[in-house]
Amino acid sequence: MTSNEPPWERPEPGSHGIRAALLMLTIGGFAVLLAGLAIVVPFLLRATGTSGFLVGFLLSLFPLAVVLAAVHLVDRWEPEPRHLLASALVWGAIMSVAAATLIQPMFLALFGPRSATTAQATEFLATVEAPIVEEAAKGLGLLILMLAARKYVDGPVDGIVYGMTIAAGFAFTENVLYFGRLFSQTSGSAASLAVVFTMRGVLSPFAHAMFTGALGLIMGLAARRWSPGLVVATFVAGLVPAMLLHTIWNGAGEDFFLLYVLVQIPLFCAAVLGVYFLRRSEARLTHARLVEYARAGWFTPLEVEMLATPRGRTAGLRWAASVGRREAMRAFIRTATDLAAARQRVISGRDVRGYADAQLELLERVGRNRAAVLGVPYGAPQL
Repeated sequence: MTSNEPPWERPEPGSHGIRAALLMLTIGGFAVLLAGLAIVVPFLLRATGTSGFLVGFLLSLFPLAVVLAAVHLVDRWEPEPRHLLASALVWGAIMSVAAATLIQPMFLALFGPRSATTAQATEFLATVEAPIVEEAAKGLGLLILMLAARKYVDGPVDGIVYGMTIAAGFAFTENVLYFGRLFSQTSGSAASLAVVFTMRGVLSPFAHAMFTGALGLIMGLAARRWSPGLVVATFVAGLVPAMLLHTIWNGAGEDFFLLYVLVQIPLFCAAVLGVYFLRRSEARLTHARLVEYARAGWFTPLEVEMLATPRGRTAGLRWAASVGRREAMRAFIRTATDLAAARQRVISGRDVRGYADAQLELLERVGRNRAAVLGVPYGAPQL
C-alpha cells in the first residue's frame, strides 16, 4: 500500500505514540501540580491568614532572589535548560512541601515520642522529623529529575545546581509560612518580623541550599558513570549528610550565633571553594573535548581558547558586544559547550546510542553560530 502524501508530510514511525505519551505526561504533571497547590495554599492561608500570606510572600522573594542569583553564578559555565530549572523550583516550592505536609502526621504517629513534654516534642520536630521528612521530600524531586532527564546531568556541578534550585523553592514556601505566621500572631509587629527576617532571609538564605546541595553533589558525582541503580544508591547515601546538616542547623537553639560563626560560615566558605574547583574541573573537561574536535579540523586553536576558558569567553563576549553580536557569541559558546558535554557523556559510557546524529546536528549548529559571530553567510569560508 502506498501513500499519496509527500514524504515530508508523513509522520515518523512511532511519532504519534511519542506525542501521546508526552501529552499524557504533561496532563499528569499539571494534575499533580494542582493537587500540590490544593494542599499547600490552604495550609499556608490557615497558618498565616490572608494579610500574613501576602506579607510573607513578598518578604520571601528577597532570599529566593539571593539563592537563585547564586545558582545562576554556579550554572554559568554550562547552563541547564530553563524548563528543568523551573521544574526543580516548582517541585521545591509546592510538591516537596505538600509531601512533607502529608508525611509529617504519619511520621509522628510512627516514630514520635510518647508522653513527651512540649519542649521534647518541639525538639523532636526540629532535630528528627524535619531533617528526615523535608530532606527526603526535596531529594525525591532531585532523584526523579536525574532519572527522567539524565542527559542534562553531567556531573557534580549540575547536581548542585538542581539541588540548590529545589531547596530555594522549598525555603521560599517555608519562609512564607514563618514570616506570614509571625506577622499574624504579632499583629504586624515590625520589630519581631525584622528579627526573623534578618535571621532567615539575611543571615541564612543558603541553609536549605547547602543541605540539598550536598545531596546533589553526591548524586552528580555518580552521574558521571551513569547507572540508575548507582543514582538511587547515591540518593540514599546522600540523604545522610543532608539530614545531618539540617539536624545541626535546627538544633542550634540558644547557641545559634555561636554555631553560625564556628560551623555555618566555615561550611559555607568550604562550599563556595568546592564549587569553584568543580567549575574549574568542568572547564578543563570542556577544553579537552574541544581540543579533540580541533585536531579534526572543526575548531581553530584560538577558538578553543575562546570557547573553553573563562578568560577567553570574557574576551570573546567583549569583542562580540563591541560589534553588536554578543547574543551570537553566547550561542556559539553554548553550542560548543553542549558538543563537548555530549562527547564527554559518550566517553564515560553514557548516551552512546544516537550520539552520531546528535554530534552532526551540534556541529552544524557550530557552523551556523560561527557564521553569525563573523557576520558572514553560513557556508562561506570561515576558518
